Amino acid sequence: MFNIPPELRASDLCQLTADYLEPEQVKMIYAAYLFGAEAHEGQTRLSGEPYIFHPMSVSYILGQMRMDAQTLAAALLHDVIEDTGITKAELAEKFGERIANIVDGVSKLNRMEFQNREEAQAASFQKMMLAMNQDIRVIIVKLADRIHNMLTISAMRPASQKRIARETLEIYAPIAGRLGMHQVRLILQERSFAVLYPHRYHILAREVAKLEAERSQSMDSIKTTIEKRFEELQLDAEIVIRKSNLYVIYEKMRAKKAVGTGKKTFFQVTKKAAFRIIVDTVDTCYRALGVAHSLCKVIEGGFKDYISIPKANGYQSLHTELYSPYGQVEINIYTNTMYELSEKGIASYGLYKFDKNLNTLDGRENANFATHQAANDWLNNLRSLQYMVGDNPLNFLAHVKQDLYPDEVFVFTPQGRIIKLPPNSTPIDFAYAVHTGVGNRCIAAKIDQQYVALDMKLKSGQTVEILTANWGSPSPKWLEFAVTGQARSQILNALKNLKNDKAYTLGVNLLNRELSRYNLNVEQLTKRQQQNLKTIFNMDTFSQLLTEIGLGNLLALVVASQLAPTKEGEVEPIPLTQGNQIKPLVIRGMENMLVNFATCCYPIPYEDITAILSKGKGITIHRSGCHQLHKYRNQPDRLLFVEWEKDVKGEFLVELRIETRNIKGILAGVTTAVANMGINIDHVNSYNSDALLSIIELCLYTKDRTQLASIIRNLRRVNGVHHIQRIGASSKN
Repeated sequence: MFNIPPELRASDLCQLTADYLEPEQVKMIYAAYLFGAEAHEGQTRLSGEPYIFHPMSVSYILGQMRMDAQTLAAALLHDVIEDTGITKAELAEKFGERIANIVDGVSKLNRMEFQNREEAQAASFQKMMLAMNQDIRVIIVKLADRIHNMLTISAMRPASQKRIARETLEIYAPIAGRLGMHQVRLILQERSFAVLYPHRYHILAREVAKLEAERSQSMDSIKTTIEKRFEELQLDAEIVIRKSNLYVIYEKMRAKKAVGTGKKTFFQVTKKAAFRIIVDTVDTCYRALGVAHSLCKVIEGGFKDYISIPKANGYQSLHTELYSPYGQVEINIYTNTMYELSEKGIASYGLYKFDKNLNTLDGRENANFATHQAANDWLNNLRSLQYMVGDNPLNFLAHVKQDLYPDEVFVFTPQGRIIKLPPNSTPIDFAYAVHTGVGNRCIAAKIDQQYVALDMKLKSGQTVEILTANWGSPSPKWLEFAVTGQARSQILNALKNLKNDKAYTLGVNLLNRELSRYNLNVEQLTKRQQQNLKTIFNMDTFSQLLTEIGLGNLLALVVASQLAPTKEGEVEPIPLTQGNQIKPLVIRGMENMLVNFATCCYPIPYEDITAILSKGKGITIHRSGCHQLHKYRNQPDRLLFVEWEKDVKGEFLVELRIETRNIKGILAGVTTAVANMGINIDHVNSYNSDALLSIIELCLYTKDRTQLASIIRNLRRVNGVHHIQRIGASSKN
């Protein structure tokens, strides 16, 4: 795909670029080579070759993409800041500010400034992506750099090979796809696949080679048939047999197995022969489609029109699947420009100046507008994402990864406007895609005229309507199901901005609701009580405490629990416990929607309990010995001290695992015994452990430990019951 001479010389690079660049630009590239060679003098790669061969190879790859002179010069210099004593200022003085900025954007940060490799890599990645916002060529140079690293990776230690290949597969290949650089994406995927799974790679390579040899004659026959028909209709077209990509086949095989289609997935994935038809105009694309459909029967659901509705990265073509006399055939139809864009994406703009106003492009340049607009939209999302995560590079990297797999969903506004969204998107993602104001004021949603929940997953073809109100505002809960980086960043931004009168007012209302159980409200709290609450919850002001409640960062229930009413409804000052710890939250049973009882251990009254706090969601009560609490031993701020109220009322779920003999009627005997005690059963499940033993899982309601002990005693009397174990308990009863 990218051919690099075995003994690459500066003359090879100059000869390559002289075909499409001005002589003065070629001279500048050669000057960059001389500068880089001198800066890297004495340095070698792990393979033993002089280091300058690496930046030369990166520049040569970019030359094959026909990138501009500044990009090629920056590629030749891309490691001088990182690996030599050259500074950005020196580069700027010698080659100009733009080339210096590209080189600086590609350069990694000093790892010594960070606690570990992962944080250093994430910070360097964040720096590079932000530099890409200023000049898209930063990422183009980085992708070419990664191609050459993957082509020469065998010189590295196996552990380093795996790490770099996984990073390439998870980050850089998807970025190439996001920018429409199909050629780059495929080579990065296949090289990473070969490193990560060499055995699988070689098996697939062997099987694909065998399959292509077997199909050679039939593929030529199909190609000849289509070509003859085009000649008869006097349509100019280039017909190309599409080669298989091993990683794409591997991923499709994994997807097939995941949905349970069995082991013979290789033949299912590779059963379609693939062709590309390349024509001159959009009109000819549709005429070529008609020719293909006239020759073969169309496979139902196999037609996709990406010309009228391009993909998120600007990709355009017609896709169709047909039945031929030789088997199933997949055909993609492009114009010449569409095909070049599908292969090179944003890099197809390489022959032209990057500082042009895209809105004024014409002719050949104008065909790039959709691809560049898609790239610009993504970059805008990254800018919003940076604002959202602040100085947390690991969080930034995680969100970028989440945003890199855009298998689009196409939905419509009521006015017929098409909105493209990633898979699993919800009406909230749709609302923010329409307009930030629509998302921030969203109160409800309709899909095809029917009201739906805001976390409903959207499907292509649906018409989505968002209902708004001036009093509407984002909820922290939306972050649980919002998918797009744009929606998540705008929600977080709006929640941050809620630190105003609205957040304060909401906090007052929430706290008043909880204080009402004490016949209190916020206005009745004394200065001393407010001061004590500020101290307990580490707030600078009482207003800040109320605002944090409104933002969902503090639970009003927990704050209100720190107040202790005395006789006659008076309120005594809040006693500060040792170390200003929060007083235990008293659990009265069925509190409200913010208190949940864990289903892993099913706590019941008068057992020792601990609560886990989830900001914006509420608290979950666990038995103090529950194994789930170990997950939070390094997050003490998530754990709350709680205790049962005296004479607590209510019914609480508990689950029992009952081992019985495998005899007829045993399930009826157990459930009857429970019913005779006046106990309600929530659900029951039974299965045979073996020929002699049955297991009954019984979830029922109980008031407390005393009643549970009585239930267990009665169940032991049922004929055939061997053992009873409380699920979530550490010992058998």
